[in-house]
Amino acid sequence: MTASQQKKRLSILGSTGSIGVNALKVVENLPDELVVTYLSGNRNAELLIQQAQKFKPRAVAVADPIAAEKVATALPNLEVLKGREGLLELAGRDDVDLVLNGLVGSAGMEPTVQAMHAGVNVALSNKESLVMAGDYIDRLLTQTGVKLYPVDSEHSAIWQCLTGEDLDDVERLILTGSGGPFRTRDKGTFNTISVEEALKHPNWDMGNKITIDSATMMNKGLEIIEARWLFHLGPEQLDIVVHPQSIIHSMVEFRDKSVKAQLGVPDMKIPIQYALTWPRHRPADWEALDLVRLGQLTFEAPDLEKFPCIELAFDALKQGGTATTVLNVANETAVYRFLRNEIKFTQIPILIERALEAHDFVEHPQMEDILTLESWTQTYVNQL
Repeated sequence: MTASQQKKRLSILGSTGSIGVNALKVVENLPDELVVTYLSGNRNAELLIQQAQKFKPRAVAVADPIAAEKVATALPNLEVLKGREGLLELAGRDDVDLVLNGLVGSAGMEPTVQAMHAGVNVALSNKESLVMAGDYIDRLLTQTGVKLYPVDSEHSAIWQCLTGEDLDDVERLILTGSGGPFRTRDKGTFNTISVEEALKHPNWDMGNKITIDSATMMNKGLEIIEARWLFHLGPEQLDIVVHPQSIIHSMVEFRDKSVKAQLGVPDMKIPIQYALTWPRHRPADWEALDLVRLGQLTFEAPDLEKFPCIELAFDALKQGGTATTVLNVANETAVYRFLRNEIKFTQIPILIERALEAHDFVEHPQMEDILTLESWTQTYVNQL
């Protein structure tokens, strides 16, 4: 067996985004253990070309047709799959050991399902997959026997805290959140929040959509729903605590009232590497946590009046079925409307709530139901 055959073969979806770029830094950190087989990008042709030249994948998928032509022209000897169909084909290839889904938004859900149908384990950063289709994917996990490895820092923390534990001993999962840029801002001024202000996250460097989700705190709501499906606990066992320093990434409280926490600097390379190398904690030269220099850690309850998206997410989770699908798509559509300066920051939860009230509920949706509802929700929210 050659050295390359012994390496874990990766397909990285969304390689030009924040998660993908950090994943490739992890590959560079562990060149004897990880090898890139496939990459996918959207519009950033220049970066994808550089990545392909450096990591030499067998093929790439490019969603945007103009960017796809640029990549194909620059790399004539590389297989370039184009458009949405190309992305789904690439996601469904089974000659890899692990698919890292770093795609942002609803568009990442079908690629997760494609990889699972191919029998390939998925390192999942695309939380929308489980928010939109948790019930469906849960059934698919049973049918296929594949595994999902969480990449989000909060879910990675819970995953690590649960290692060696019995789920029956768990009292609750405590997801931490920074509180975003408006944690201390007066609620009366929320109507004047600009896009530029909302994009200034205090701790994390993330893409625009996720950064706005942090500002509304919908990201915590989506993560609660994702945690329900990853760890199979009920809504009453899921909680949120605001932790402005973003050092404790999440905690698990057990029935004997002991609590385990996972700590680290806010650096996505750490949970990405753990998902790619599980069950090992492989060496890395990322920044280490210095508790003495940090000095103190603080906690507070989330303000549900300031951030109504949290309650909307809990309500959708309790309702189940297609409620979480609509929640996810309505939020995403409203966020992009805000980013285009079409609506105010305070209108995001209002549009989500109206879509939840208006949609035709399905308790156990199939993929056709989910895709139909995705299209309906986008149209409905864009017309409000």
